[in-house]
Amino acid sequence: MYTDSHCHLTFPELAGQWPAVRAAMAQAQVTRALAVCTTMEEFPRVCALAQAESGIWATVGVHPDSEGGREPAEDELAAAAAHPRVAAIGETGLDYYQMAERKGGRGIAEMDWQRARFRTHIRAARRAGVPLVIHTRAAAADTLRILREEGVGQGAGAWEAAPGVFHCFTETPGVARAALDLGFYVSISGIVTFKNAADVHEVARFVPEDRLLIETDSPYLAPAPHRGKINTPAWAPLVAARVAELRGVPPERVARAISANFTRLFSKVQENS
Repeated sequence: MYTDSHCHLTFPELAGQWPAVRAAMAQAQVTRALAVCTTMEEFPRVCALAQAESGIWATVGVHPDSEGGREPAEDELAAAAAHPRVAAIGETGLDYYQMAERKGGRGIAEMDWQRARFRTHIRAARRAGVPLVIHTRAAAADTLRILREEGVGQGAGAWEAAPGVFHCFTETPGVARAALDLGFYVSISGIVTFKNAADVHEVARFVPEDRLLIETDSPYLAPAPHRGKINTPAWAPLVAARVAELRGVPPERVARAISANFTRLFSKVQENS
């Protein structure tokens, strides 16, 4: 019934207790989840989990603030995305906030490596014909600029019509509208349950029903009333319930829409279930 469109199932907080996580998902009626990759070193584990578990799908990519690992080439990403259980490329994008914090305020001009990596992921996704999973934090203007410079959303093909999703959306409603204009879906995380998340509340209300996804971003960002705990895909229904409340519709309607949207965006889910 419920779908978690973004979680990190191979991170240590969840990987070590996978049987319990899986059982909790089943009890909560969370039947599908996208296990998101953040480094090339992590990818074999993510892919193996998706191969072994029905309802689990993988991505391939390097998170924008990951440093020190193997840098992916376009050919490598496109080849990995050809695997039948790999539904997307990412998460990718730009994160100036975490890098500036880590580097003691290093200016964004010095983050050309992030922008180059993002372009590599965009080109690989277009080539492979799979969606992008976009992460953007404190970098929305550059994220949108690079997408436009790469021609995203400007072609007539199926990929251009739905090039991916902005995950764990925390930007302004204006950024959400710009992402929608480029064809992207918008994914709402457990942050929507936080009382002070006014922008996220507004975005959750106005995103068209056929472009909306929800996620947990497990093991992070546990929704209320579990804030501060290790998050799990089993809590996706709490995100759906809050989105439904904000939209003034039954939770079941949100759950059905999310499931349909997930299948439509990540086309391999339907092809290889």
